Amino acid sequence: MLPPRIVRRLVLAPLVIVLTVFMVVTLPLWLVVAAAAALRLPPPQRRSARFVWFAVVWLTLESAVLVACAWLWVAGGARRQERHYALIKWFLEKVFTTAVHIFQLRVDIEEPELAAGEGQQVKPIIVLSRHAGPGDSFLLIHHLLERYERRPRIVMKAALQYDPSLDVVINRLPNAFVPRKSGHTLVIEEIRRLSATMTGQDALVIFPEGGNFTPRRRQKAIARLEEKGLLAEAERARGMDHLLPPRPNGAIAAIEACPSADVVFVAHTGLDDLVTIRDIWRYLPVRAHITAKWWRVPASAVPREREDRIHWLYDHWERIDEWITAQRMPARHG
Repeated sequence: MLPPRIVRRLVLAPLVIVLTVFMVVTLPLWLVVAAAAALRLPPPQRRSARFVWFAVVWLTLESAVLVACAWLWVAGGARRQERHYALIKWFLEKVFTTAVHIFQLRVDIEEPELAAGEGQQVKPIIVLSRHAGPGDSFLLIHHLLERYERRPRIVMKAALQYDPSLDVVINRLPNAFVPRKSGHTLVIEEIRRLSATMTGQDALVIFPEGGNFTPRRRQKAIARLEEKGLLAEAERARGMDHLLPPRPNGAIAAIEACPSADVVFVAHTGLDDLVTIRDIWRYLPVRAHITAKWWRVPASAVPREREDRIHWLYDHWERIDEWITAQRMPARHG
């Protein structure tokens, strides 16, 4: 069970700062230990020192965000949304830059062309993204803030509030945390609430799959569709090798609540198989490379009827699946 907010503020937040100071002071020792551990591993797996460096940088940035949030609270700026969006943008930019240097991360994104007249009339957008691999949410939010100067909104699991900086900043902005056992209805209600209040600079981010792809989850999702009598959707789901079938209710609720919003579909691949910390530790390549593609659908081109919207959502999900297959082909034959 998640601790009360007062406990998280008075215990978890200071604990992160104390841990950061400890890690920085003892960093030489950790690097020696990491180097010794790396000698027992084959060369491709000698990445201990890189993880130590990244952990220390992450903790330092987390502590800096917490100090900045405390200052904003004392100075009466806790309700100034633009300052908190700027803080998130700064944090993600530093994390991204660190990943580029430490893990030699490279991200190539094929972006949609700007809609006609977008420079004069900025519209809200609903982002429907694939959910797979580490850090996909961070990279997506970073890109929305940095490239498009959007203010992202997202519905997240309540357990993420164990991260003190995320807990403080996200709760001061129009986002939503939902308990794990809250049920699908509450998630849909929160999506509808966030979407209904969007203005031109806002972007609502949704992951229609509901979780990371695994073959077991794919089979269970197809079985659920069959149990509900959704045989056409189940058949289409069997044809997708890299994705879970999309859950349409959240996307449809967002579109209904903000019909003026354009819809952006996001595909990405590169680190798909790195889901757990163990996966990242054992299989993270020396040079990390992520490729992504975005498709933008104007609000006027979004279907109006529910059944048409479900069919349209599956059409784009199949398009994403085909794109992932095409991206992986050169790697297999290289």
